[in-house]
Amino acid sequence: MKRDESPTARALLLLELVQNSPGITAERLAGRLGVSERAARRYVGILREAGIPVESERGPYGGYRIGRGLRLPPLMFTQAEALGLVMAVLDGRHDSADPADPVGGALGKILRVLPEAVAGQAEAVRSMSARHPEPGARTPGPETVAVLVQACAAHRRLRLGYRIRPGDERDMEVDPWAVVVRRGRWYLLCWSHTKNARRVLRVDKVAGAEVLDVPAVPPADLDPARVLEDHLSAGWRHEVEVVVDAPAEAVTEWVPRSLGRPEPIDAHRTRLVGSTDEPEWYARQLTAIRAPFRIVGPPELREAVEALGRRLLQAGA
Repeated sequence: MKRDESPTARALLLLELVQNSPGITAERLAGRLGVSERAARRYVGILREAGIPVESERGPYGGYRIGRGLRLPPLMFTQAEALGLVMAVLDGRHDSADPADPVGGALGKILRVLPEAVAGQAEAVRSMSARHPEPGARTPGPETVAVLVQACAAHRRLRLGYRIRPGDERDMEVDPWAVVVRRGRWYLLCWSHTKNARRVLRVDKVAGAEVLDVPAVPPADLDPARVLEDHLSAGWRHEVEVVVDAPAEAVTEWVPRSLGRPEPIDAHRTRLVGSTDEPEWYARQLTAIRAPFRIVGPPELREAVEALGRRLLQAGA
């Protein structure tokens, strides 16, 4: 730590230390700040004069902690914590009960300074939600997301290490266009110079990212959400065609774009064109259609729909 830092700067650093380590002693504070214990206590006094409730307890287990007041004292988040909170809001989940996780650490700071009545309820919600994580969810690290988002904003090319599968990592250079969150999954839309094609990459599979000093301009008419939905609906093993006895506008409301592309046949019928690797899963999604429909292909999807129908009839019987 620099010896020429101002008293205000040292007081704010002390505030962060107390927030991160409730119960920290004056001796430890002095060691972390590089000052005497008397000076550390003086910085505590500066915070108290500013209206920040810094409480102290005497004895072998005593120390400083932030008390609960009517006003929220200043909170200092690291870059990972700040971005982690944004990510948690976007995908609706995170390791919020783990203090080692960026979101868990940031939420812990907030909970420690909220009034007791509010903090108790919030802590109960946090601990309960942590017991029921989303199955199969893989949220990428905030540091990785930060690099990708900044490269998109600065229009700079990226060199990525990408895990195709466990034990198979490949290098690629891409022009990043946008980072998109869909149902808890994080995707990078980009142009791959390695494949000379548009790619949609899973951010949780990015093992490393380096920003290059090379311009990377996205398409002028880019619609990130539409590009992602188009990608997810095409290119799978089984080509799907379903004829629905309803107008295309109605089919669009019932079926997400990632399931297929609605093509009007006439004013009363629509052809749904898509693809899938999982006919059984696709059959379950078709139950959202509130009109008669017919499976043109593939045979695997017809069989999956028939099997699902038999199970539903048996359940009703």
